[in-house]
Amino acid sequence: MHHHNHYYGQSHILARYAGLDDEFPPRLRGYLQHGWNIGCGWNPVHEFFDGAWRFVWSDWPRRRGHSLGRRNYHVVGAPWLYLLQMEPTLGVIPPEQREGTLWFLFHGWEGGKISGDHQRLIDEIKETEPGPVTISLYYTEYERREIRRHYEKAGFDVVCFGRRGWNYEGTDRRFLYKQLETLRRFKRVASNRLATAIFYGVSVGCEPAVYGDPMELGGENPLFGGVQRIGRLWPEMIGKQVDVAVARQITDEELGRAWVMPPQEMRMLFDWRERD
Repeated sequence: MHHHNHYYGQSHILARYAGLDDEFPPRLRGYLQHGWNIGCGWNPVHEFFDGAWRFVWSDWPRRRGHSLGRRNYHVVGAPWLYLLQMEPTLGVIPPEQREGTLWFLFHGWEGGKISGDHQRLIDEIKETEPGPVTISLYYTEYERREIRRHYEKAGFDVVCFGRRGWNYEGTDRRFLYKQLETLRRFKRVASNRLATAIFYGVSVGCEPAVYGDPMELGGENPLFGGVQRIGRLWPEMIGKQVDVAVARQITDEELGRAWVMPPQEMRMLFDWRERD
């Protein structure tokens, strides 16, 4: 089982949905897409074992993978959608009580740091957002005090949902639970790049926005086209005011809502069936 399958506790969520142990989820014999992806489901240089299944959220990564000559795809829907089914009331408040914006800063990872003009971004956020703003930082930025202090000094609340884990260590299996509970309190969700959290927010009723300095990521591979390609393929999702109905349709497609399966089918697909 590749350690990426554990990211954000996603294999734990699928195991719980399938009626199995979600503290120590069974081996998933393949590769599970761990975030929204503009390519074939993974980064351009990801290595795969020959013959392994590639479990993707929607049909678009499968199609792009096939165009690259890659095979063994199976569309399963985003683990987030299964979490929504299991936690229909977690963090839910009346719509009229939702306010403010949960703003996700585009983040780096263990192998690359972001750089950009944080003060310029802060000024634009203050000019744009109609209510209180909470900034979500991934731990790679939250632990860089010079970045965190930019947003704290600007008067924003700053939150961090934890670590996705690495090499089976440090995975916060409640990561997405905490993100879900928090998103359901806000009226808007925004980021400086179209990314996974925007689709998660739309799926639970947030109004989306994507604007501001997209920042640069050290070592970012340009093979899939980066922010320029995102702007060409998903222009409806870019801007300070986005058509919510259109965003919901795109979100359903990108998260793979039509591909969500019942627990019995999941156990069969992942070979999680009980044996004598």
